[in-house]
Parts: sequence; structure tokens; C-alpha cells
Amino acid sequence: MTTAEKVRSRPSARAKKAAMKKEPTMAELADRHALYQESVQNSEFELDFIDDTFKELTGRTAVSMREDFCGTAISSVEWVERRDDNTAIGVDFDSEVLGWGEKHNASRLKPAQRERLTLLEEDVLEVTTDKVDVIQAYNFSYWFFQERKTMLDYFRRTREALVDDGILFLDVFGGSECYQTQKEKRKLDGFKYIWEQAEFNAVTNELKCHIHFHFPDKSKLKKAFSYTWRVWGAKELQEILSEAGFSEAIIYRQKFDDKTDEALDEYIATEEAEDYACWLGYIVARR
Repeated sequence: MTTAEKVRSRPSARAKKAAMKKEPTMAELADRHALYQESVQNSEFELDFIDDTFKELTGRTAVSMREDFCGTAISSVEWVERRDDNTAIGVDFDSEVLGWGEKHNASRLKPAQRERLTLLEEDVLEVTTDKVDVIQAYNFSYWFFQERKTMLDYFRRTREALVDDGILFLDVFGGSECYQTQKEKRKLDGFKYIWEQAEFNAVTNELKCHIHFHFPDKSKLKKAFSYTWRVWGAKELQEILSEAGFSEAIIYRQKFDDKTDEALDEYIATEEAEDYACWLGYIVARR
């Protein structure tokens, strides 16, 4: 390279100054945990479902709850805010996400409320806690367990952690789209949420998924979250829960509008589902 070419290849002072003044992108400024809470979680609805279903099945109001795979513990925080005698235990082995939840969620609690919240950095397969009325494992986190033996062990441990009339709440989904690679996009306030089912192994039912976020300035937060799950069938999970000792495991499937086939924010106890491409539901397992 000649001297002249070397000089031309060097960035000018103006270019350097412009680069120094470059504003960070929306993706660079984004908080992935805050985006997750806004796009994925609906704690108010889920806690309403727990409250209503528990009261219907037991005749009393649930007071104590354990949130397994609690992440930012937003559900546990909202649980202790619901009633003055509610207590919650959040369990997760990820110190980073627990720390975020402590700083951004638990910190908003009043001192008396904070005393009724316990956050544990532990493995749900090993943790020992006081017996509670309710254990919830939502956002399909328990699908992280890919071996039947491990799932059975987890269910046995949760059953032992429940009071005599306690209930385990799980979420579940089904339909042909569970077994396909695909992307689902939703526009939210200030960003776009993308759910990607990136790889599926039809022999093992192993599903690799990612969550991406896109922003109005064209910047992207790719693979903000990644998961490797086994797609478990609802009937299969019922059978494992029965083997673990639960007296009953009820499927609550999301209802669909009869005319439009649009999913509704209503769930019914049923053992049937039409050939929907995708359906969401809950499994409610009574101790």
C-alpha cells in the first residue's frame, strides 16, 4: 500500500468525532427483563386464575404460594401485594435474574410486604421450603426437564411441598404448530416481540426456541432469551402427575370464539380439543 493509500484509509478527524457522538441504539439501551415482563408475562391474569380456581376446588382462599422458575419474581411480588396475609417464595437458580427482580420488583414493596416475600437462589429439584397452598411453574419453564424420570422427580417434590389440599399450577400448549419451526411476531408499545421456534427434533421432541426484540430505529436484540425444551403432551403430563401421587390433574384449555376461531381470555376444564394449530392451557394438579 502506498503512503497516499494509507492516508486515505485512515479515518478523518471528522469521522472520528462523528463516531464518538453516535447515539446508542434502542437495542443497546433496552432492558431484556423489562421487555420480557411486558411481552410475555401477564401476572395479574394468571394470579386471578389461581385465586378463582383454588377457591372453586377447595372452598377456601389461597394464602401461601411458591413460584418455581420465578425469574424476576414479578408474580410473587404481585401475590404479596394482593392480600395482607399472602406470603410468597420465589425459587430460581439464576442469580442475575433474581438480582434484577430484587432491584426492580421487590424493591417497590412496603417493608411489611417485603417480609412476606422470600427469594431463594436454588434448584427446584433440590430446594426445601415450608409447605404452601399453591405452587406455580409457568411460562413452560418446567419443560426444561427432558427426561421422564426428572419430570416425575420434580412433580413428586412439588407434591411434598404442598399442604393437604394444595394445588400445583402448570401451563401447557399443544397443536400441530408445537412441532414446527416458525416465527410469531407481535407489535407492542415501542418494540416488536418475535418468538422463534428455531429447531425441532421429531425423534426426541426437543424444541429450541429464541425470543428476539426489534425496535423502531431498526436495531435488534437477537436471542435475548433462548430455551431448549421437550414438547410434552398434556395427557402424558397427567399420567406422570398421577404417578407422582397427585389425586387429580385437570386440563383447562383456552376457549375459542365459535365464529372467528379467535382465542379468548377464558379457560374451561375439558378433556377434549379440536384440531387446533395451537392451543394454550393450564394443568391444575390437586395434591
